[in-house]
Amino acid sequence: MNTPDAMPSLAGLDRAGLRAALLQAGVPERQVRMRVNQLWRWIYHYGQQDFAAMTDIAKPLRTALAERFTLARPELAARQVSTDGTRKYLIRLGPGVEVESVFIPGVGRAGALCISSQVGCTLNCTFCHTGTQALVRNLTAAEIVSQILIARDDLSDWPSARDDRAITNIVFMGMGEPLYNLDNVAAAMDVLSDGDGIAISRRRITVSTSGVVPKMHELGTRAQAMLAISLHAVRDELRDELVPVNRAYPLAELLQACRTYPGVSNARRITFEYVMLKGVNDSDAEARELVRLLAGIPAKINLIPFNPWPGAPYECSSWSRIEAFADIVNKAGYASPIRTPRGRDIDAACGQLRSASIKQRASARLKERLAARPA
Repeated sequence: MNTPDAMPSLAGLDRAGLRAALLQAGVPERQVRMRVNQLWRWIYHYGQQDFAAMTDIAKPLRTALAERFTLARPELAARQVSTDGTRKYLIRLGPGVEVESVFIPGVGRAGALCISSQVGCTLNCTFCHTGTQALVRNLTAAEIVSQILIARDDLSDWPSARDDRAITNIVFMGMGEPLYNLDNVAAAMDVLSDGDGIAISRRRITVSTSGVVPKMHELGTRAQAMLAISLHAVRDELRDELVPVNRAYPLAELLQACRTYPGVSNARRITFEYVMLKGVNDSDAEARELVRLLAGIPAKINLIPFNPWPGAPYECSSWSRIEAFADIVNKAGYASPIRTPRGRDIDAACGQLRSASIKQRASARLKERLAARPA
């Protein structure tokens, strides 16, 4: 018999993965579909972590599954709670392999879970602390799904524990560029949106990209996700600096891909994220140019006060400057809420996510450099 640590987990698998597990456990082919549906409900609707509690499955099968598999999630290495209620989860996938996800409470009990698609990032956006961490690898679909399982466990967000939902929205705005891991992101969305399980509507799942133009149409057709664009500049020369992927896919190509994004309409607007950097991209002229660039695209604009991090080369625009920028955009007819910074005190705000092991190594390197300086 396998030890629990050596056994694979069924938590996070899609229906094909559960089917393979049932066949391995000796379930006859003619029963597999029914058993998959039963497991699916227990794992994704009820959040069950014990085969013995699956009372509509015959005891011999429960025993056979427990001898081969677990329902364990990846290790929750750390959990921090901000003064504003934001929760940050550090999830360990293996030695030195960690990701972070963040629960942001909304109105009442409803809220959004910001999840990661990669360990690290390749984009090197200069205003983003996450982007300073080198890419380690893509997350699997099961690892992406496991982030919501862990958050729901922590929030007691399963039907047996509460009647309403804490997590009502999913945003792929954590670590990594989702469109560089599109196969696993799309597969994870199939699990997250399945009506018999976690059941979060695709209209409540938003994927944010820095502008990987060749993959945008595929995202729309395969995943039917709501789209967000990490924009941050209205001129190619500045965006080349802030968001280096712009050198490959400049603004004209990016905005054309937005105009032709599958399903885009006034009911399914594209969100344009714009981080406010003091003296860099926050002038009235840039606000007016933003309005001009987005003409004809069903859009809303999300203005994000810059969240500082150690060594950052930028400062946040003043609140009066942000409000003046927002006023120009609002008068042009675009909804442009100013995102209230959440979780800054635990480094959980936009652009602040970074694996703990990477932070520790960076801190150690800094200490070594300081120690090596001449007295």
